[in-house]
Amino acid sequence: MKPLSALAARWQAVSGRERQLVVAGLALLLLALLWWVGVAPALATLRSAQTQRQLLDAQLQQMQSLQMRAKVLQAQPRIAFDEARRLLEASVKPLGATAQLMLAGERATVTLKGASADAVAQWLMQVRLNVRAVPSDARLVRSASGAWDGTLTLNLK
Repeated sequence: MKPLSALAARWQAVSGRERQLVVAGLALLLLALLWWVGVAPALATLRSAQTQRQLLDAQLQQMQSLQMRAKVLQAQPRIAFDEARRLLEASVKPLGATAQLMLAGERATVTLKGASADAVAQWLMQVRLNVRAVPSDARLVRSASGAWDGTLTLNLK
């Protein structure tokens, strides 16, 4: 006998009530499988969709804000090289003895020794806005006291 015909013969030998129970069990198993594979993941996604949307909206607003800042910075007129050099020299003075400026052509190297993180952050923001110079290379190390040591290289053009 073939396995399929043996299964059909066994099915015919089972009483009607047992057949109904087996069919009901298979239907219940199929419904549970459909729930775990199809419906439950979709419901979980639907539940988290509002939170995800709010997070993505916040990220979009932040990106649009950064885009507007970038456009404003790009729209600013270029500063003459001599003026940029003068502004950079003036911006280093408030850092005092913690910073030393060396100029070589269009590159400026600032050596920091024991500069506080806040002072460096404010100085970098001031240099970006006023001098329109961006660091091209930064090699900084934080000391045990929390101060910064190292060099920053800026392009003035």
